Amino acid sequence: MLKIILHAPNIIMPFCEPARELRLQNVPLWLWQRNLLAPYVNREMELKKGMPMPPVHEPTVVYRDNLFFDEPYIRTFMDRAQKQRRAVRAAFSADDPAFKEHALPLSSSYTPAGSVYLADLWYYPNGPVADVEPLVIDMQAREVGYYHVPTYMADQSGDLLFHVPLRSLIAIDSWVHIFIADVVFGLFGRGARFEKRLNEDLGFKLGVLSKAVYEGRQLLECSELVKMGRNCVIDPRAVIHGPTTIGDNVTVNAGAVIENCIIGNNVNVSQDVQLMLSVVGDGTFMPFRSALFMTTVMDNSMIAQNTCLQMCVIGRNTFVGAGSTFTDYNLVPAPLKALDGNGKLSVSNRPVMGSAVGHNCRLGAGMIVYPSRMIESDVVLAASKERRVIDRDVRYEDSDHHHFRSGNLHQSLYHRRKDQKLESW
Repeated sequence: MLKIILHAPNIIMPFCEPARELRLQNVPLWLWQRNLLAPYVNREMELKKGMPMPPVHEPTVVYRDNLFFDEPYIRTFMDRAQKQRRAVRAAFSADDPAFKEHALPLSSSYTPAGSVYLADLWYYPNGPVADVEPLVIDMQAREVGYYHVPTYMADQSGDLLFHVPLRSLIAIDSWVHIFIADVVFGLFGRGARFEKRLNEDLGFKLGVLSKAVYEGRQLLECSELVKMGRNCVIDPRAVIHGPTTIGDNVTVNAGAVIENCIIGNNVNVSQDVQLMLSVVGDGTFMPFRSALFMTTVMDNSMIAQNTCLQMCVIGRNTFVGAGSTFTDYNLVPAPLKALDGNGKLSVSNRPVMGSAVGHNCRLGAGMIVYPSRMIESDVVLAASKERRVIDRDVRYEDSDHHHFRSGNLHQSLYHRRKDQKLESW
């Protein structure tokens, strides 16, 4: 089977990169797509913007390279598409709660067609044709609460919960979609599938229980739920609960607590670090008492001691200074906004939300960042009386290193297109 990849033209801010180059579930998106489609295809072709579709007369999968999908979704799509033996396009019901709440807001990648929305994923049994039918895949969403909101904070939203799908597809048009793909569709989805299998498959349940008894561990700590790579050093006073995946050459020190996370290779987790529902990229260093809650940190970054990040996305090669706090709760009842797929500020449909920091940033100690703000790639921020609280988006032109005598020592590796204008807070 042939695979044709269509390039998505949008640059995802604040990273100044297309979605395909960004890491999701600690894997570059293009590689994630390739791995999941590997059982179905043996050849591939890339089409850049403006290139015509070549004549093809064989089974073909066509998709846009900003799509994140998981194995349950792509398996269901391919099985149903091949059985129908007709050209089909992935679609979602407008009433699907996971799609309506998480995927549709801030996106520009779906095409409305009556009561459904069409995604950029096609299957052609005999090569691309003009006439295709929508193939609606139910995401099988279930409500999962992530914390209880006190009455005086609840406003009109009540408790905070996600509609977590058991099979997922989302177009990455905004940094918020990275958070959704990694945490809600990724980590929450993995946990929901585990719970479903545990409740429905007696053999699997007995196998997990017997493994925990044999190892003398609690159920969530046994090797069936905590998958660990090679050459890892785990202090016995650390607490690790699954489902958690830990890569190779990882060090976890005393007092660290890890709950339902993906930890990459060559990661150092120091004393008393708290990691919950987070994705930690390869080569990341987490000094003592730093904390991540529902946060993505891409590869080779450092989150310094006593820093707390909630519902954030941090790019690669970035340093966040000690004692910094990224808040997620808006103190005034105004809707949180973020850049959508068209580069416009739009309502994010998130009652609470952290912030995004691009690649190759250097943030000084003691920063306080308001919810849903962006710090563009290559920015250097030094804490001062004038700028310790980040209450608006910070662009590359606002970086402090432009005013340093030695500012030329900070290499600028990522650049926004000159013609790309951004709305800001």
